[in-house]
Amino acid sequence: MAEPDSNQERKLDPEKQPKQDNPAPETPADLDPETRETVQEFMAEAAEQNEAANEAVSAGDGADRGATGGKAGNGDGKPGPYISFEHIYKSFSGGDVLKDVSFFILPGETLCILGRSGVGKSVSLQMLMGFYKPDKGQIMVAGEDICGYTEKQMQEVRRKVTMVFQNGALFDSISVGENVAFPLRERHDLAEDQIQQVVRGLLEMVGVAGMEDLLPSDLSTGMKRSVAIARALASQPEAVLYDEPTTMVDPLMGHLLGNLIARLKTQLHLTSIVVTHDMRFARKLADRVVFLHQGEARFFGTMDEMDQSDDPVLKEFLDLDALVLPA
Repeated sequence: MAEPDSNQERKLDPEKQPKQDNPAPETPADLDPETRETVQEFMAEAAEQNEAANEAVSAGDGADRGATGGKAGNGDGKPGPYISFEHIYKSFSGGDVLKDVSFFILPGETLCILGRSGVGKSVSLQMLMGFYKPDKGQIMVAGEDICGYTEKQMQEVRRKVTMVFQNGALFDSISVGENVAFPLRERHDLAEDQIQQVVRGLLEMVGVAGMEDLLPSDLSTGMKRSVAIARALASQPEAVLYDEPTTMVDPLMGHLLGNLIARLKTQLHLTSIVVTHDMRFARKLADRVVFLHQGEARFFGTMDEMDQSDDPVLKEFLDLDALVLPA
């Protein structure tokens, strides 16, 4: 491996080996040994950073968990949430999109946001990213109230929380490899050979190996989303938001994306929010579910609690889904 070209560049710290009780994230077996070692170190570094961040958030003095009651991380034995919505209201052009919506997600968990089209699922993600501000209420991310944050402050939040958009939001004019390398170059601390090795490893990890030189326009919708996930991982986030990852992809690709999201959660201790209309996908991934209907959170809880709910609107949603997608 080439030595760094400047004092700002560094090798990934070889001392950062995974703990004995915390196995290193898997990397593809087909990589050459040097690339595999670099990617292994990169992913182990991300996993350790996320584990430390999750522990800090869990132990911290979190926001009031309005969805369940009680203060988070205040000595009551309950972990604090990584993300929470507290009585959020949002409207556009006089129409209510979200009305008194509350939910939370614990560090390292996956929350699925369910509901029909136009109920505020994607708007919720966009508020977490700071693209919209709530009209009323509090949004907490890693113990910080982001509602009053400036754009500069939100840029720091986006270093911890990244989003995989429906269309991938890739840069059309540069190659797949350069798209994934973009967040790595912003770090200014990796040698060029390390960047290329991490790019190759991440693309193979998400199932699009050897496509570094292609343009995004050369890829299918599912492949674009895989590349977008690789680019998200390149920034070593603490949380990833997925906006309808299975929309307009074939069932096989949807299955592969679901497996990938589940594996990354476990290996990297990622906190995840998945907006989806696909109940099979949700059942595969969700620790908790929030069901939105006409701007309200009609249900928030675990998948088992959802199946036992007697809410008529939720039951109708589940019954119709079962008719469309029989087991």
